[in-house]
Amino acid sequence: MNEIDRLDDQLRRSFEGEAWHGPSVLELLEDVTPEEAYAHPVPAAHSIWELVLHLTGTYGIVLRRLRGDGTQITPSEDWPAVASAAPSEWQDALSSLRRAYEQLRKAVRGFTPAKLDEPLVPEPPYTAYTQFIGITQHDLYHAGQIAVLKKALRSAD
Repeated sequence: MNEIDRLDDQLRRSFEGEAWHGPSVLELLEDVTPEEAYAHPVPAAHSIWELVLHLTGTYGIVLRRLRGDGTQITPSEDWPAVASAAPSEWQDALSSLRRAYEQLRKAVRGFTPAKLDEPLVPEPPYTAYTQFIGITQHDLYHAGQIAVLKKALRSAD
């Protein structure tokens, strides 16, 4: 297994499953209802829905950097507002997340291994490797938040 394969494997594990730490992002999201996703069970914390939109935006920023676009992420791209709690909107948010994830995995698998130690863009000057492993770390950080939010929601019942 080469380094690109290892990075792709870690990305897949953090998002889809078989992560050694516990449930992945998708495993945690699979039974979340639109009402739960929209709720704010922890004061001053983001909702599950907001986290899903944030994860989608983060995949987008790495994809943008892969294209050589160093434009910084805006606050509205980083933490988009949830328009409504409609079930169709929740399904759209999940579909967008999966689509952005698949695009990123495809980009990682097609990346030139010799360029892993080079910055994708001048600012921030993170290497491609740092961006790719960082997105898995980011997924797992927010997966933990989703797990805590689900516990808070379901222990209140």
